[in-house]
Amino acid sequence: MIITITSIKIRKLWYFFILSYLGLKVQLGIKSKEGFIKMKNTGFGYLHYTLTCWKSAEDMKNFARSGEHVEALKWSKKLATEVRAYTFEAERIPDWKEAKELVFENGRIISFE
Repeated sequence: MIITITSIKIRKLWYFFILSYLGLKVQLGIKSKEGFIKMKNTGFGYLHYTLTCWKSAEDMKNFARSGEHVEALKWSKKLATEVRAYTFEAERIPDWKEAKELVFENGRIISFE
């Protein structure tokens, strides 16, 4: 199984509402994507996380290029000061404590400051 963990540090607290709207659009579209297993998210204040699970790397890449995801990415620079992403193969889905550690230790950092 392929897992991608993303952390998003938003610029302003009220940007949470825009992030939530974009996240809802992604969640509604992701369920119909081939190879999708699970998506979950969490966060509070300025820092938010998503975790997605896929049957294969190709399925994950196809989703990453899909309309809903591309539209959300277009907002990244405006909404966030930093985005971290970590993709890896695993037999089980990590809990949030482990997922947060993984993305901060291994994640690729995109800074918009």
